[in-house]
Amino acid sequence: MPDFIQPLLDAVAHQEAGRLAAAAAGYATVLEMAPEQPQALLFAGVLACKTGQTARAVDLLERAVAVRPTHAEAQFAFGNALWTAGLKPRARDAWAGTLRHDCRHIGALLNLARAQEEAGETDDAVETCRQAVESRPEHALPRAALAAALRAAGQLDPALAEADLAVAYDPHLPQAHYQRGTTLKALGRAAEAADALRHAVRLAPGDAASQLNLANTLHDLGDSVAAEHHCRAAIAADPAMAEAHSVLGLLLTQAGHLDAAIAACAEAVRLAPDMAEAHWNMGIALLTDGQLQSGFACYEWRKRHPKFAHEFRTLKTPEWRGGPIAGKRLLILTEQGLGDAIMLARYAAPLTAAGAEVTIACDRKLVPLLRTAAGVSAAVANAHDLPDHDLWVDQMSLPLLCGTTLETIPSPGPYLAAEPPIADLWRLRLPDTQNLRVGVAWAGNPLHSNDANRSCPVASLMPLATAPGIDLVSLQVGPRAAEASVLGARDMSPLLTDYAQTAGLIDRLDVVVTVDTSVAHLAAAMGKPTFIMLPHCPDWRWLAECGDSPWYASVRLVRQPSPGDWDSVCREVIDRL
Repeated sequence: MPDFIQPLLDAVAHQEAGRLAAAAAGYATVLEMAPEQPQALLFAGVLACKTGQTARAVDLLERAVAVRPTHAEAQFAFGNALWTAGLKPRARDAWAGTLRHDCRHIGALLNLARAQEEAGETDDAVETCRQAVESRPEHALPRAALAAALRAAGQLDPALAEADLAVAYDPHLPQAHYQRGTTLKALGRAAEAADALRHAVRLAPGDAASQLNLANTLHDLGDSVAAEHHCRAAIAADPAMAEAHSVLGLLLTQAGHLDAAIAACAEAVRLAPDMAEAHWNMGIALLTDGQLQSGFACYEWRKRHPKFAHEFRTLKTPEWRGGPIAGKRLLILTEQGLGDAIMLARYAAPLTAAGAEVTIACDRKLVPLLRTAAGVSAAVANAHDLPDHDLWVDQMSLPLLCGTTLETIPSPGPYLAAEPPIADLWRLRLPDTQNLRVGVAWAGNPLHSNDANRSCPVASLMPLATAPGIDLVSLQVGPRAAEASVLGARDMSPLLTDYAQTAGLIDRLDVVVTVDTSVAHLAAAMGKPTFIMLPHCPDWRWLAECGDSPWYASVRLVRQPSPGDWDSVCREVIDRL
């Protein structure tokens, strides 16, 4: 028997017993005696990878493959070490080598599929996972991997079917419940997703991905306290998980803990400097804290955020990035919601004062309104051919480029007005009255991600409807406009065909009471006394805690004292009226 056999067996025994240092020493002894002993190279390389000695693992396993090029397990372990070292193309080649020698090698199939999925090769990942399922048709792990690949390819129903099979084959496999929960979340079935992810967390409490996905799902369900708990559990399980720090920053921002939120986002950025979501969340926290310049600098990352990047276009003409603009034709491209477009239209005046000729490209419903804004020479629909221009800029970049601070926000007073012919028409429709004429809007865009929190049940406004000396006029449009009858108010929505008509109606009002929607921005931009009813976690532009707004001089902010408490908000509005 060769001299190295017993030391090799002893080293293996040490490794199986968890005595890793003794095992490593044993393998080293064997390799001194037989430098090309393939089993010692393989076992020592796997152990080095497991204990974080990645460079040594790559070296040992490369030697193992060189000694036995057709050994599938050596190729597989070599691929794993290369992947850990960040050498991903070489890792894929090694796994492909494994499959050349063992086409049913389940580990290589699953790892290759993961690499394909990460590279955006979703169809290839699905096919590789199907091969894994064919290799082990009644095993849960390949089914769970196929569910992940199908979900990445946008095939959500088949993905859920595979995840269900994975759970059926092995109810104790955490990955099966994780993939089922993640797929249910993608299908919009958040409550079911939370149940599945709780099961995954119970089976594997140290799995950071399961903890974080559960946190995100609970946040979607409005349980921010539990979401923060599981987000912190994800960080405890994997302190280097940048996404978890970023999500924690978002949760802390919404809870009003802005210093802690900024610190959490900063840690996420430190761990992953190119993670757009982390910079975006940092921007929201800074803006909510009133740190506008640093906040808007981070806000620029919206253009690289996976959720928003597709909304931006690059024109053939130069982009304005600040600097002299006199004599230039500047095209401003509106973005995000209609309220954002109204709010940022204020920048046309100072840009015109600096010598620019300003055109705004906006939603067609805003064209008649914004063409009358101070400083605007023309407004065009952004869905059509854009007019000739020298420079262009995305509208939400203007506060950064103009150096805006809380003290230098342009035009906090009126910068929009109703067109005289439209105002005259609404004067005929709404003759003078001795009562206080109050316009109300209780719901925003139902497609908005935060609509469930920022829109108000119409019943909460009933005390306003029954208050003496008040005539209510509905400013509500969209699917909830018919609810005006609950308040005894006339449904004006058939007449509000664009925002110029809405401005004409607002011109005839004494006060506007509204949730955070485009009507709030329009009324405030016209200088109309406006009460904006805010959810407990409002948008960044309304800052934290203050009762007024640096963006609009005529606005008073009324905040929920606790989540969902619209009744208290409405009572406070009545008291102020």
